[in-house]
Amino acid sequence: MPRIPPELCARCKGYKRLCGLPKCPILEAFRAQVKAATSARGTLVEGATPPGILVGEHGYPKVRVYYMIPPGLHGEEARYHEAPTLWAVRREPLSRIITLRSELLSASMSVDARDPYRLYQEEVGLAAVSEEPVDSEAKLAKPPVPRLSFDGISKPRGPSAPVERIRVAGNPRLPKPAERMIWDDAPAADAIIELYEAGLDVYSIQRIMSVGFLGRLRARRVVPTRWAITAVDETISRHLREKLRDKPELDRVEVYHGEYLGNKFTIILMPGPGSIEWIEAWQPNTLWTRSARDPVIWRVEEDPLGRKTAEDGGYSAAKIAVLEHLARRGRRADVVILREITPSYYAPVGNWHIRETVRRAMGSGPIASSLALGELESIVRGLHDNPDKLLSESRFLPWGRFRRSRVTDFF
Repeated sequence: MPRIPPELCARCKGYKRLCGLPKCPILEAFRAQVKAATSARGTLVEGATPPGILVGEHGYPKVRVYYMIPPGLHGEEARYHEAPTLWAVRREPLSRIITLRSELLSASMSVDARDPYRLYQEEVGLAAVSEEPVDSEAKLAKPPVPRLSFDGISKPRGPSAPVERIRVAGNPRLPKPAERMIWDDAPAADAIIELYEAGLDVYSIQRIMSVGFLGRLRARRVVPTRWAITAVDETISRHLREKLRDKPELDRVEVYHGEYLGNKFTIILMPGPGSIEWIEAWQPNTLWTRSARDPVIWRVEEDPLGRKTAEDGGYSAAKIAVLEHLARRGRRADVVILREITPSYYAPVGNWHIRETVRRAMGSGPIASSLALGELESIVRGLHDNPDKLLSESRFLPWGRFRRSRVTDFF
């Protein structure tokens, strides 16, 4: 097999298949090293869905739906297996998150994405979007094979097996806004915004969209989880941009910083109309850069109208966190988001940690503000292991090789 450039792997993260291979060789090798444990015995599995569901995209519109149950666990114990916000608050280590996900057994079924009402009729969809864990029982067609599956966007899932039947024993309890929305004949984008404004978190909205409960009644579809994650982030981000369009610009430079799971994030807010720059640097010897000698850089730029140079799920997750912060303050700003990935991020556990780490960084307040040019550079350099690569790639910061002439006016 020809050598695949690490730059391509850092852009792809195992799900875009930019190398042209049918499966990611890095993830396949990683999966082979992971021994997923489960307490399931035989083919009858009983427990409570956290709630949790994953919709695959292979073969669309005929897709696999994975209904997740931690065998033998109920209530709060079950819920914690699908709790990214709490994981971030409690600073759960990577090893603990992998353990929690490996304990989820996925009962899989084949579903035509054009028939979302099947999930509604069998109450599988309702259980998957419930506010509380829902007791369930799955009769599997064969014993599950211990295996932990990873990709670059959604959270990993544990062993899976085809299901013969699922019995939802508990009573799903939906958030009130979601109950109304299920039968509302409204465009999906409008429904997403209405649910968000009603206080639902993005993870609940992602699940509601994924099981096909949003959109025009006659045009609804079951949506693969990875597509739903990015679609929800982008739809809400567009909404927040609209709210900020006529707001005054920030009048100073502010720097925020957060670290979690071997990822370092620095967010710089500057006076400006709302352009955003995302630069991520993968250190050598991470999962995606085993063969790299130098840090591998990936960059996305978006103008104030929302036009992007590339689609990237990690960028979308970070962007929504920054726009939420700006919307709360009623201020527009140009934004630079720097992400550095270290070798201690040895397993891809989804984009949720990007969203939550940036949210926590913004919520903690700036580590510095109203800076002079030299002070800003010194602070950013002290926060990262490879600041030269990060800073040189920026078009927004004064030290970038391709910097915009306007930026220096802000300091």
